[in-house]
Formats: sequence, C-alpha cells, structure tokens
Amino acid sequence: MQKIEIDINNERDVRLGKIRDLGAVGVQAFPAVSMKVDTVAGALAKGEGAETHTAGRIMVMRDIGKLTFCVLQDESGSIQLVLREEEIGADSYTLFVKKIDAGDIIDVTGERTVTKQGEESISVHEWRLLTKAILPLPDKFHGLQNEELRMRKRYLDLLVHPEHREIFKKRAHFWDVTRSFLKEKGFFEVETPYLETTTGGAEATPFATHHNDFDMDVYLRISVGELWQKRLMAAGFEKTFEIGRVFRNEGSSPDHLQEFTNMEFYWGYADYKKGMILVQELYRRIAKDVFGKTAFTTKGMSYNLADEWPEIDYVTEVETQTGLNVLSATEEEMKAVLKELGVTYEGENKERLTDTLWKFCRKNIAGPAFLVNHPKLVSPLAKTHRDNPELTERFQIIIAGSEIGNGYSELNDPIEQRLRFEAQQQLIAGGDTEAMMPDWEFVEMLEHGMPPTCGFGFGERLFAFLVDKPLREVTLFPLVKPIVQKDTNASKGAKDTKVPKGISNKVFETRDADFQPLPISREEAWSVVQAYNTEQAEFNHYLESEAVMRGLARHLGRDEEYWGMLGLLHDLDWHETKAKNEMMHGKRSVEILEEKGFPEDFRQIIFSHVYGTPCGGGDVGEKQRSRDIEHALAAAETVTGLIHASALMREGKIASLEVTSVKKKFKNKKFAAKVDRDVILECEKLGLMLEEFLKIALDSIKNVADTVELT
Repeated sequence: MQKIEIDINNERDVRLGKIRDLGAVGVQAFPAVSMKVDTVAGALAKGEGAETHTAGRIMVMRDIGKLTFCVLQDESGSIQLVLREEEIGADSYTLFVKKIDAGDIIDVTGERTVTKQGEESISVHEWRLLTKAILPLPDKFHGLQNEELRMRKRYLDLLVHPEHREIFKKRAHFWDVTRSFLKEKGFFEVETPYLETTTGGAEATPFATHHNDFDMDVYLRISVGELWQKRLMAAGFEKTFEIGRVFRNEGSSPDHLQEFTNMEFYWGYADYKKGMILVQELYRRIAKDVFGKTAFTTKGMSYNLADEWPEIDYVTEVETQTGLNVLSATEEEMKAVLKELGVTYEGENKERLTDTLWKFCRKNIAGPAFLVNHPKLVSPLAKTHRDNPELTERFQIIIAGSEIGNGYSELNDPIEQRLRFEAQQQLIAGGDTEAMMPDWEFVEMLEHGMPPTCGFGFGERLFAFLVDKPLREVTLFPLVKPIVQKDTNASKGAKDTKVPKGISNKVFETRDADFQPLPISREEAWSVVQAYNTEQAEFNHYLESEAVMRGLARHLGRDEEYWGMLGLLHDLDWHETKAKNEMMHGKRSVEILEEKGFPEDFRQIIFSHVYGTPCGGGDVGEKQRSRDIEHALAAAETVTGLIHASALMREGKIASLEVTSVKKKFKNKKFAAKVDRDVILECEKLGLMLEEFLKIALDSIKNVADTVELT
C-alpha cells in the first residue's frame, strides 16, 4: 500500500482539529475501555466467515471512494481491514475516512474474510476509536535513520520495525534460559546492594552519589554483587547467582555502555576447572534454546559453540603475537612494543600496559576458546595458580575477538587478598581511576573462612554478539543526552529550559552566544563573495544555502545572522579551487576568512562541511562532524542541490514545487545523483525528520526564489 507523504508540523494542527470535530459529535478521542477479545494473530487463526473482535494501531490507510483498506497492527502481528460504506453506514464511514488517520488505535468488530487478491482480512462491521494520534508515524525507510534519533524515539523505532521488537523478546528468553539453567543446577537466586561504600568485583570507574540520610558518599555497583555473593559463601550458601544492572562511568562503544545487565554465579567447593565445564554447557544451552543453532557470525568472524573450546595461554599468546613476555618485560619495553604496533594506551603502570597488549592480541581470535593463566597483576581477586605463583586460576570466554565471560577460582586467602588490595590502593594513589577499591570488611570476612569457590559472570554483551548487534541496539532505552535548548540569556545566568512544544528536539552542544562576534556585516560579506566568485550558479548556491541556514535558525531558535553567514560563505573558495586544485577546497576558504578577521570557531564550522571528502587539503577524509551547527551547515548546503534541480524540472519552477515531490526525488538516487543523500540525512542530528527538514529548506528557498533564478 502506498505511504502517504506528510508534513509533521501541519499534520499535528490538523489532527488536533479532528479531535475537536470528533468531540462535537460525541466521539471520545481517548476512552478508557477497549472491547478487544482477539489478538490480531488470534483473528488470523480464525476461519473465513468467523466473527472477530480485535484492536490495534492503524499503520497504513488507503481509501478509494466508498471502500477503504487499512493495515491494523498489534503486538502479535498485522492484518488488513476492509471498510465499506454500505456495510458500516454512510455516517460511520464518512467519519472514519475524514477523521481517522494512520497511527490511530481502534477497536473493530467484523468478519474474517480473504480478498480476491488472497489477502487475509477483516470485513469491518463496526469500529470504535481508542486513541487519536496527534503526531504522525515516521516514514519507515527514511524517518528514523539516525541512530541517536532512533534511540531517543525508541518507541517509534519499535513500532515501525516489528523485527526490532523480536530482538527484545529473544533477549528476555536469553535471560530466562540462563536463570532456568542455573536453577536446574541447584543455584539460589539472590539480590545484593546496588549502592556500595566501596566498589568491588571489577576494575572500572564508578558512578558516585551522596546518601543524604547517612551524609556519606556512595557508589553504584560495578559488578553483580561479587563481594556480597562471596560473603554468602562464608554464610553457608553453596550455590548463588544474581542477574541485575551494573553501572560503569566509562566511555561508550558498540560493545560497551555505562548501564547494562550482567549475571554472576558463585559455586562453593568448586574451582575454575569445574566452572569451565559448567559455563560451556550453559553457553551451548543458550544457543540451542534461544536461537535454535550453535553456529554464529559476529563482526565478520564465524564460530560454532558446539566445537571444541581450546585453552589459550595468556602469556604465550601475547608473546606469540607481539614477541614480548609480559611477565618479564619492563614497562619501557611494553611501551616500545605498543608504539611499534601503533596501539594507543592509557595508564603508565604495568597492569594497564599488560591489559592493552592482550586487547591488541584478542582481536585475532574467533573462538570459542578459554583464555587461561592470566598474570596475577591483572586478576586481583583470583586465586594464585597452583603450578605458577605469577599466574592465576582464571578463565575468560573468547568469542569473535572479545572476552564474553569471566571466571576464576576465587581468592579466599585473607593474607594474600590484603596484599593485593594494598597494591590496588597504590595504583589508585598513582591516579589509576579503574583500579579496584579495597574492601577491608571483605578481608575480615575471609578471615572467618570462605570455602574454595568458583565465580563466573557474563553480560548482555553475549546476547549482542550472538545476534551480531551493537550493545545499544539490544538495550531498550540506552542513555541519551536530555533534550534541552540553551537559553540565549544563559551567559547571564539563566538556566537551561526544556524545549517547548513546537520546537524541534535537539541537544545544543554549543550556544550561539558562546561564539565570537562576526567581524563584518552581511553586506560586506556579500562583497567578499563577489570578489572571489563570478558565476551566477555559484551565487545561486550561496544565497540558497544562506536562506536555508536562516530558516533552520528561526525554526530552532538560534542566531539567524550567524547561521546565515555560515551558509553564505561556506563555499567562498569554490570558484578559485575548482580551477586550480579541488583538493584545496575548504582549506583555502579558511585562509581567506582568517584574513578577513573571522574567528577560529567560525572558520572551523566552515571547514567541517568538507569532512569525509577528498577536499580540505586531502587530510579530512576520515574526519566526522560532531556539533549540531556543523551538521546543519552540511545538510543545508547539500539539500539546495536537490531542491534547485527539482524546481528546474517544473514549468512554474519553485513556486509550484511541493515537499512530496522533493521527497520523491530524494528517494530516486538517479535524480541529481551527485547530491549526497546521507549528508542531507544529517538533519536528523538536529532532531528533524526528513520531511520536516525538506519543508523548512523548500520554504526558505522560495523566499529568495527571485534572486536565484527559480521564478
């Protein structure tokens, strides 16, 4: 069915009007009671001719006179609705066609049928509005492409992509299987504190907060109660586990978030060898029960969990790949090898350098495999190896070049534990923010006696690897920056305010008030443009870019003069560089602007629009734009090419051009093929959907049509 093109701004006003119209005839827009009996899947299961009562959201609508087709969707699936005027009555049909939209949620009663085209359907006898959607659904293919926008509007992402919802159902099953397996093995599920006075069980930077009642600083836990579960071993429990949230105040990557779910189990009277056998069985159970297979591909690396899992010796593997023995090497030797390998490292101590060397080596191992015999320095809670005092009885699961699970024979010697905590304390004193905080009460517990214990843990990263998705994609609501608009009076002490309704959602990283003043007026800037350019086509592009940037600034509540100046001057050097050396495009503009007295921040924004291209002197191909104003300039100057070309195709040029036509041209990549669609989609970095951005740009260019040869 054809997708109806919409303008989000006008659509909202139209739908609010429909709510008023519905109320005037006694139809509630948001009633409390639904008459739903069947799920959509249940309705589909009924035979032809059976009556069904179901409800869901209208995803698509298409009316052809006295006949209307809809796609109704609920959690279980989707089905076609067929509404006929003669079946439901003229008044009811007219009300539906005029006042109901895609996105609305309705109850329907009708008869199961199959159309002539073989489409499973419900012939509707009666409908009832349950929820009137004020905002429209996004275009499934272009409305939510930007990752940040998808995460912020995750409810829309999940709504229009049922396959994404299936990921989270599978994720829930992943944890169900884990829990069931451990309970079958006799493990007891526990809950341990999220707030701790010292963090333990991992090496990570914690989130800190303050406990008002106790008037003391506390931390969000960085492990799933490792030190607490070990206390339970001393208390007489022999098999415990916990599944819960963990918080680490560290950087983000496709494999790391600051908040995530982990599982840890502790098994009294067991060592790491027994743990390896149990964990291998657990991983294979998860693979078979959740995914129905054992062979996977993650990040281009294929592996089969049903295969044998070889044991890889930590020290030997690093030496094989780098030529360095991490036990005997000095810190200077480690730094030299890392430099030779081109590996960036953080921290100057041997522990951090050893860990960095291993991380370089692990990326070459597809797995599945057990990494064993870790140096004691990188394993402060693991028992010393029974055959080598420099090593520990630890194992990690290696899959697709990463550690996806960690376990060891737990250190239960209080004397050695005290010494290791003291070593960690020295690292903290030396500035290592990831070193483990000593927990002296834990040492006291060990002095009372804890049996030999195997501990192991893995997180939702295992699930992410098995579905071959970044961790953010398998997290329902990953943390995103709050949507705020910086007050133009913020420099005077005014507080940030929430973006009011009607203003596009955007995190503004830099206030326009923070930029230095422009050194010349707009008239003087136009004279500079004319001094360096001569062709009308060039002038058209500069004026159109200026107009779009001004339109964006007005819409977003930004500095119109500053944004307009960026649009006007962004390609200042184009006439010169295209004739001499296109690779210097952008770089030459920066030089000219510096001569004219433009501040560095303005020049940097101008320069950013050539990121990812062969221009800029040839050294910006890998650079990426990061600020909202940079994305705005790139999207604005690029979209002018699409709109200008679209206007030239029409007899009335831009006057008769509509957003729907521009959107169609956007989808047709053969039209204006040199216009980079991906750059235009950077509008989503501003919190603007494509349709909304195209409307702003088109209206802005229409305002200057007589000066850019489009009338």
